[in-house]
Amino acid sequence: MGSLGLFVGIDVAKDRLDVAVVPSGERWESGNDEAGIAELASRLRELAPALVVMEATGGYELSVAGGLAAAGLAVCVVNPRQVRDFARSIGLLAKTDALDAGALARFAEAVKPVPRQLRDRQAQALQALVVRRWQVIRMLAVEKTRLHAARETVQADIRDHIAWLESRVKALDQELERSVHDSPVWRVKEHLLRSVPGVGRGTAFTLLAQVPELGTIGHKQIAALVGVAPFNRDSGTLRGKRTVWGGRAGVRSALYMAVLSATRFNPPIRAFYQRLLAAGKPKKVALTACMRKLLIILNAMLKHGTEWQPSPVHAA
Repeated sequence: MGSLGLFVGIDVAKDRLDVAVVPSGERWESGNDEAGIAELASRLRELAPALVVMEATGGYELSVAGGLAAAGLAVCVVNPRQVRDFARSIGLLAKTDALDAGALARFAEAVKPVPRQLRDRQAQALQALVVRRWQVIRMLAVEKTRLHAARETVQADIRDHIAWLESRVKALDQELERSVHDSPVWRVKEHLLRSVPGVGRGTAFTLLAQVPELGTIGHKQIAALVGVAPFNRDSGTLRGKRTVWGGRAGVRSALYMAVLSATRFNPPIRAFYQRLLAAGKPKKVALTACMRKLLIILNAMLKHGTEWQPSPVHAA
């Protein structure tokens, strides 16, 4: 059981970990490698903090979080924007690795984010494949745009690169298929997700890899988690528009692509979209509302283990 008074912040870099403890004020550095993480885990076990917090840093934090969690420590990986906003709110405007670690520790003490269960290696591998697939797709879109404005002398080279990128997308799709089909649980979930008109392979893989909470929490929580829940912008006599922000950008991109298809081929989503447009809603607002509706439907389907049916329940 962790100490009720100690909170640890770790600023994670590729090769180094800056550690800060509040309120004791201890600070030190460790290597971001197997030996450094083992030493850090041993030292933190002696301190027995209530919570250890670090930012998501594109994957550099995974080994650290996994090693500390395996050592029995309560670990939470948080959104960097949350910590930046918190640091500004308490006047921490300067930025160094040591100060970042201190800000993380103070964030842990003040906010006390709830530690989440870390994903197993199979889930992390699936997420890495999904992220790579989206990276290649973005590169493919850039090259296709570039081809239209390219001079004739380089068009052949760009076409060759486009063909290679397309082959990589196919190869990644095949690898994702194998990864999902190796897991009976993922295989069932993928089947349920892809039974929905508009939800293709890429969207299903993205949801499986990046939203493991799907089907386990309520519709309001899942919408806020992904970042498709509207938040008020009201203060005093001012009344602003409701906006969506935060969440998981990669998942929103996948849902957006799914909704573009669903507004054509999924009758309940198409009817909902057309109703919003008829009410004068801008297309972007209507599409975002459809993303939220589709996500809530998918969440309910996985929760109850039911395939898609264009029934009054799904159309509601």
